[in-house]
Amino acid sequence: MKEKVLQVIKNSQKSIDAIKIMRTIKDDYSREELEEVLSSIDELLKEGEIVLGKNNCYIPFEISKYKKGKIEITKSGNGYVLLPERDLFINKKNLRGSTDGDTVICEVTKDRKDLYEGKVKKVLTRSLGGALAEVLVDNDGNYSLKMLTDLPFKVVLDSGEEVGLLDGEIVKLEVVSEVGNTIYARVKSRVGHKNSPDIDILKIVAEFDIPYEFSEETLQEAKLMPKTVLPKDFEGRRDLRDKEIFTIDGSDTKDIDDAISLEKLPNGNYLLGVHIADVSYYVKEGSALKKEALERGNSVYLADRVIPMLPIELSNGICSLNPNVDRCAMSIEMEIDKEGNVVHKDLFRSIIKSRKKMTYESVNKVLKGNCEEEYKPYEETLLQMHELSKILKANKSRRGEIDFISSEVKLIVDENGKVIDIKKRVQDLAEELIENFMVVANESVSRTMTEHNVPSIYRVHGTPAPKKIKEFLEFATTLGCHIVGKIDYNNIKPKDIQNILSQLEDSSAYEMLNKHLLRCMQKAVYDTTNIGHFGIASTDYTHFTSPIRRFSDLELHYIIGETIFKKSDNTFNETLRQTLPYITEHISETERTADNCEHEVDNMKIAEYMEEHIGEEYDAVIDGMLKNGFFVETDNLISGLVKLETLEDYYTFREDLMAYVNKKKQIAFRLGDKVRVECIGASKEQRTVDFTLVKKVKNGNNQ
Repeated sequence: MKEKVLQVIKNSQKSIDAIKIMRTIKDDYSREELEEVLSSIDELLKEGEIVLGKNNCYIPFEISKYKKGKIEITKSGNGYVLLPERDLFINKKNLRGSTDGDTVICEVTKDRKDLYEGKVKKVLTRSLGGALAEVLVDNDGNYSLKMLTDLPFKVVLDSGEEVGLLDGEIVKLEVVSEVGNTIYARVKSRVGHKNSPDIDILKIVAEFDIPYEFSEETLQEAKLMPKTVLPKDFEGRRDLRDKEIFTIDGSDTKDIDDAISLEKLPNGNYLLGVHIADVSYYVKEGSALKKEALERGNSVYLADRVIPMLPIELSNGICSLNPNVDRCAMSIEMEIDKEGNVVHKDLFRSIIKSRKKMTYESVNKVLKGNCEEEYKPYEETLLQMHELSKILKANKSRRGEIDFISSEVKLIVDENGKVIDIKKRVQDLAEELIENFMVVANESVSRTMTEHNVPSIYRVHGTPAPKKIKEFLEFATTLGCHIVGKIDYNNIKPKDIQNILSQLEDSSAYEMLNKHLLRCMQKAVYDTTNIGHFGIASTDYTHFTSPIRRFSDLELHYIIGETIFKKSDNTFNETLRQTLPYITEHISETERTADNCEHEVDNMKIAEYMEEHIGEEYDAVIDGMLKNGFFVETDNLISGLVKLETLEDYYTFREDLMAYVNKKKQIAFRLGDKVRVECIGASKEQRTVDFTLVKKVKNGNNQ
């Protein structure tokens, strides 16, 4: 009956009431049948399939004024409803009891180019998001929950769910039912005991719902993987084992998925080979391995551990391009001229044998003229690679690649996972070399897919919103930075952003301005429509080079195998066109989840580190401002908040100037100012660090 009711409402050209719905289904109906229709209408309303309009009439959700989607709650307490067209901002006063991860129906209240805002009308499904609880067991064996997340309702264990739980155990919950202001929940997963040494990280992983352990089926498939390349694996592959191929990675890397080679051609051009682990050869379509890899979307790199996309039998074993062993690869060889243009490319399956596992640290020594003895046989090739890397970098710069400063930090941890130092991630010559080679390989593969006109996954990065760039330039002007040259805000180009950065280089607040301009950019995502990549000024870009740790690359390898190598028929292409939009949306979401999880783990570990440094003073720079305080970044790379209430004088926040003014209306603090601060608090539970001002060291142009 419910399906019939929904069809009647969808077929109606206007809103329709319950009696007309019933009469459309059946001319002569009983009271019981009418009650069944009313019950079906009630279910459809709860499911969000229909909406109640005026005069107790109903319309399909699709033609209503409402939107439906999952809501994400930020640290500020505000939310965003994730919609296909653009995310809808929800002020915390308009959440209507919705929490992180809930599916909600909302009404759009403001729809402008610069502001898309709404309010929640109804919560369709509760998820409890990242809510965790501690299990409490009293002396009589009675169970209760101590929620570790603030929620606007009461949560209790559903009957029978307490079996086997331990006092002090941390659990993740899911909704069974909702009655009034009470949620009845069951245990979705057992995270660990509160006294476990690594429970802090496990809690964050559970908050973000990241799978931590592989299913038994997946592990069984992994155990059956061969340990070596077999004779049958050579079929249809080009044997490259006689080529000088090697890898360059971090010293602690175990999942090696890219290797490189280089030859100088008689015509003066370079033949660059990028050889990528052929994971798709081992992770078969329809296998538990592939299904779970899709679910995870990517590996997650935390402070002291990796949550891999694939079990170690593959990620560190048969798929990893370890030295001096045969490995199946997917290779692309590119002939590159002296201007950095790819004049010819060849994509094929191969067998390779890496000659050496090199480290960034040692290769950097070679490129700076301090070659270690064991690297002597490769010195000439590495120097030629450096030549090509500089050529590729110059080519990208000419076309408009935006060179933002990386603000990533690296946490140095001991054997117990405790942070002992914090360093800035530095991209030296070897790291830049690998990045330049991977970018040109990704571009070349993307162009190959475009040329063959087959469905594909693209790594896309959209044009920034004009309003954000305008506001940034206005802000830079208040700091005394005047940008020369006109910008067509309706057609912003990468070179415009490149030009802005080049004019800001002499500013004493350059790093802060660089960071804030980066925040004006859109986030790169995966898509089936190729709109190009704004940040690297590329018309064709994809992810091909990391199939061990990214599902996007693994799926692309499948597509290449079926469409480029096998040349499958249109049936396969049609299936791809139907499935790829879901895959790209899903892996964009898992990537965002992984980024957020990694960020929160870093925040927790940094706060834990600073708990032992309370009372110490640091030089810092103001790099963010709120009404109630300003954020600083210290010279030892710690970010924290200086609350206005900790300052002696009275200040007012001027958002138009991004500054605080004193009682005399003079600018007292603004973004980029150098200050001396003291750490007055840190909480690994809240993942926060608090500072207070000791003195201002330097003030900018504060006229």
